[in-house]
Amino acid sequence: MLKKWDDLPEFMRIDEVRPYWESLDKKHGQLILKRIFDVVIALILLIILAIPMLIIAIWIKIDSSGPAFYRQERVTTYGKHFKIHKFRTMVSNADKIGTAVTVGNDSRVTRVGAKLRHVRLDELPQVIDVLLGTMSFVGTRPEAVKYVERYKPEYNATLLLPAGITSECSIRYKDEDKLLNAATDVDKVYLEEVLPGKMKWNLESIRQFSLGSDFKTMFRTVAAILGKEYN
Repeated sequence: MLKKWDDLPEFMRIDEVRPYWESLDKKHGQLILKRIFDVVIALILLIILAIPMLIIAIWIKIDSSGPAFYRQERVTTYGKHFKIHKFRTMVSNADKIGTAVTVGNDSRVTRVGAKLRHVRLDELPQVIDVLLGTMSFVGTRPEAVKYVERYKPEYNATLLLPAGITSECSIRYKDEDKLLNAATDVDKVYLEEVLPGKMKWNLESIRQFSLGSDFKTMFRTVAAILGKEYN
């Protein structure tokens, strides 16, 4: 549930965040229904996807050495840190030999990993995070800690709601790795050029939050995975 203004972490009780909080504060009923929807659908999906996820995990283990899952620390509601559940799509020491974001033709991506990323199957284990409440089906994609530490004040408004598996921003930036492909300093380009563009979509989604917009985003995500382009 949305915390009262005075209960927010100090770094979020700022003028830049206040308008977004006030908008969400008027929508407590929809926020409750959003959580109920997340729990019910996540339980159903976990049951349906248990065997396919087991097969994918075995496929990953056969393809390359290392664990089937990748548990990088990310940031969600109110700045809480958590370890996201994802299928591993890179070599096991990828975080030690490159940046926290992926670029096009990234040599760290495994053969199976490339296939999983293409249709976003690497995200399936995040239904576990949805059940735990650290994520939602729709919301700002959880950023790595080092990027959140560099947020502009207004960006902290995205932490009013749980991080999401998908979002309008995810649809618009589904080829983010290609945008970073030519960068000599990937982190610098991401923070100064890519992240501000993504945050415009993320902040607008917070401002315009409704269950209807969440459902629309989920349908658009499926269409984007199937090849539809959104400008």
